[in-house]
Amino acid sequence: QVQLVESGGGLVQAGGSLRLSCVVSDSRFMFNTMGWYRQAPGKQRELVASITSGGGTNYADSVKGRFTISRDGAINTMYLHMNNLRPEDTAVYYCNGFLTLASWGQGTQVTVSS
Repeated sequence: QVQLVESGGGLVQAGGSLRLSCVVSDSRFMFNTMGWYRQAPGKQRELVASITSGGGTNYADSVKGRFTISRDGAINTMYLHMNNLRPEDTAVYYCNGFLTLASWGQGTQVTVSS
């Protein structure tokens, strides 16, 4: 069973930056298009960014220009670089596949203060 472990969240002031990491236990899962998701309190989980095995990326309009998704297949790790953070970015962030989903990890909390 594929395990996904997210890390790198924290408390940051508006305008600050964070880098999230996602370690995937099975390298074969990294052959899929991968994504970063987030879930704010009282809201549904949403996809914020995705990256194909070839490196093609897509972003939600709300994060475009501020977030950058990347992946390093050699170490089974995916990243989300978040710049110019806003209070509305506060959420638990998760990684997973895009069309192929594994069990969800515990996520990493990102809190942006105004």
